Amino acid sequence: MRVTLQSPASVVRSTLQDGVQLVSIHNPPVNALGAAVRQGLLAAIAQAEADAEVKAVLIVGDGRAFIAGADIREFGKPPVLPALPEVCQRIEACTKPVVAAIHGAALGGGLEVALSAHYRLALPGAQLGLPEVLLGLLPGSGGTQRAPRLMGVKAATELMLSGKHLNAQAALAAGLVDVVAEGDDPVAAGLAYVRELLARQAPVRPTSAEPGRLADKAAAQAELDVLRADTAKAARGLFSPLKIIDCVQAALDLPFDQGMQFERAQFLACLESPQRAGLIHAFFAEREVAKVPEAKAAAPRPITSIAVIGGGTMGAGITVSALDAGLPVTMIERDAESIARGRAHVEKVYDALVAKGRMAPEAKAATMARYTGSTRYEDIASADLVIEAVFEDIEVKKTVFRELDRVCKPGAVLATNTSYLDIDAIAAATARPQDVIGLHFFSPANIMKLLEIVVPAQVSADVVATAFALAKRLKKVPVRAGVCDGFIGNRILAVYKQAADYLMEDGASPYEIDAAVRAFGYPMGPFQVTDLAGGDIGWATRKRRAATRDPKARYVEIADRICERGWFGQKTGRGFYLYPDGARVGQSDPEVLAIVDAERARKGVVPRPFSADEIMRRYMAAMVNEGAKVVAEGIALRPLDVDVTFLSGYGFPRFRGGPMKWADMRGLPQVLADIREFANDDPLFWKPAALLEQLVAEGRNFDSLNQPA
Repeated sequence: MRVTLQSPASVVRSTLQDGVQLVSIHNPPVNALGAAVRQGLLAAIAQAEADAEVKAVLIVGDGRAFIAGADIREFGKPPVLPALPEVCQRIEACTKPVVAAIHGAALGGGLEVALSAHYRLALPGAQLGLPEVLLGLLPGSGGTQRAPRLMGVKAATELMLSGKHLNAQAALAAGLVDVVAEGDDPVAAGLAYVRELLARQAPVRPTSAEPGRLADKAAAQAELDVLRADTAKAARGLFSPLKIIDCVQAALDLPFDQGMQFERAQFLACLESPQRAGLIHAFFAEREVAKVPEAKAAAPRPITSIAVIGGGTMGAGITVSALDAGLPVTMIERDAESIARGRAHVEKVYDALVAKGRMAPEAKAATMARYTGSTRYEDIASADLVIEAVFEDIEVKKTVFRELDRVCKPGAVLATNTSYLDIDAIAAATARPQDVIGLHFFSPANIMKLLEIVVPAQVSADVVATAFALAKRLKKVPVRAGVCDGFIGNRILAVYKQAADYLMEDGASPYEIDAAVRAFGYPMGPFQVTDLAGGDIGWATRKRRAATRDPKARYVEIADRICERGWFGQKTGRGFYLYPDGARVGQSDPEVLAIVDAERARKGVVPRPFSADEIMRRYMAAMVNEGAKVVAEGIALRPLDVDVTFLSGYGFPRFRGGPMKWADMRGLPQVLADIREFANDDPLFWKPAALLEQLVAEGRNFDSLNQPA
């Protein structure tokens, strides 16, 4: 063995082993494709070409990954040559066989490097993907041109549109890799494969040289036409997905070199799109939310078993989340009938998976074996963590927590799933407030990603750390919230829902408002969401708050009039919309519009028209203004915590980055000017947040507050 080359900072190292140039990437932690790596790869291929002793090249990653993608430290900085397309082109043009041995992650540009090699081997733990769409981009170094040739149009395009990863066996079946080797040593497996290729005199095999699975152009075009139509419906205003479709079309229609030029042009167009800024903010914000003071200050308590109090929709969803994470769960209900119903709710989730072929009956049986139902609190005496999910009534919850205080072992974490209520008051019902925390799941709890971790005044730091560790185990996106009515998400929701109600009373129909919100990028408008959740839930909250409502504040009673008729949304067949024969998509209801007209007339409101733009200016101004108050009060640690709350739990369009990022991109002076304009009509509701005024005065934005916690 002799060392032939080391790149800058030795991030790419080459050694010659019996005629094989082993090119190893050493750029921990995940061998990201920084400038030094690109330079090193280019130099290594040039060295291999020039050295007569080299018969083939093997590219591997050191440590836990092949190449996990771009170097995020370069995001937003001027590009440094060589660009990755040049590196990939040089690898593919090598006159000696190049093999990529993939272990761990080969994602984005990392997979594009592998696609440029002539042969690909994967180890069992490999994960392959082209997830650029999640950042508002597309594969810009040949991925849109090479993957369809190897995998076919449908498989390659779905890989790029979904951002999902393939494991080694799935990649083999798709044609993305040539062989899956045993073991966990990419060097040993790669060298063995290279020697096998040399022994049978395997030729250099550039992916670009042959049409591969694009040979049947008519069939490929038919697949792409279906994908284009589906994507146009599903993308909801996203920029990069249809650009990916266009690039795959270019792979079908154009010679490879021209296809590469087209791909590059579309990649640069994506780079310039404002959606990229929003998506990259979302990407980083979701990684920052777990960085909270308590998680740094204390180690989490061990959690090996969980109890859930309540077997309704929420309790069952929480139970499924915990079972899916491999935890044993004991569910407590008040009587045998309720426990049977709770178990049925849990089994219904798994039965649906079995029916769809996504879970084997044996796997369901093994999962349900970790479930226990009981009516006795004493049966959870040894639980490490208990999550209460009973009716949203503080006296009911206090009663539950007194029972938990009586039976649970010392050091057990006691969590409440309340959506609005005062967790300090709930904790005070126990003799151990240091162990009480809020875990606010969103329904359906086994599907929704957001978990608000609500931190009461007396809770111990290790309990907060435990909650964040649990969120990671449950594959949730955790956001730290302080105690107030509604915490982060529901507190802000209540305010922008008020803005929507005011718009409705002033002249916009609920259907116009919902349409404007959907056009902005939300999957549903606020009145559709009310019907989905159940109008009676918001009605109960409004009645609970009635005694403390400011008598000077404007109050719209339209939703109350609808609820008084027993119209609670989808579950009753009508709410703001009609749902004939159990339909999931609502129809506009003339009787609702009559109720709206009657309420306007009763209050002397002369309706006026609103454009979609004005609807969204008011809707978003209310959201951002309350978000600024939440940050200023410390309910949210940073603006990015507000953003992640709405991205993960409220359907906020991801490409806009969250409400606070949207405000930054719109410009805080413009948002503040809107609020001041609207205050001419209602100065009590449209009172600008002091933090928003301060940031505008100082020429700063919300992102300037996104410092690590």
